[in-house]
Amino acid sequence: MPVTDETYLLLTTFRKSGEGVPTAIWIAALPDGSCGFTTEASSGKVKRIRNNPAVTLQPCDLRGKVKEGSAVTHATAEVLLGDAAKEVRAAIHRKHSVMTKFFVFSDLYRRLFRKADTTECAIRMVLQP
Repeated sequence: MPVTDETYLLLTTFRKSGEGVPTAIWIAALPDGSCGFTTEASSGKVKRIRNNPAVTLQPCDLRGKVKEGSAVTHATAEVLLGDAAKEVRAAIHRKHSVMTKFFVFSDLYRRLFRKADTTECAIRMVLQP
């Protein structure tokens, strides 16, 4: 099964020291053959990807426990902001429509009551063979 067909993936980004930081994410395939996910522009993932665009992906469960026997996929990531992030956001909504509707309320709360950056942000990844 292609990695983009998975429901959850363990994304590993890398600190300047080279230490990996794993995070469970939702992913969606994009028409150009790449894939992506959404996140907050102020997240640690964004900072680490800006410093080092090399990431790895591995199938996992909701809590980030890697599926036994699954392979690691290497990718190159880029940060998309504003209108550039809309294609990824739409792909995530199509693939995970039930869950994204559930999280509308938490997104609204964040935008209304937290002073976090509300710029739309997504990460686009090109998978390496």
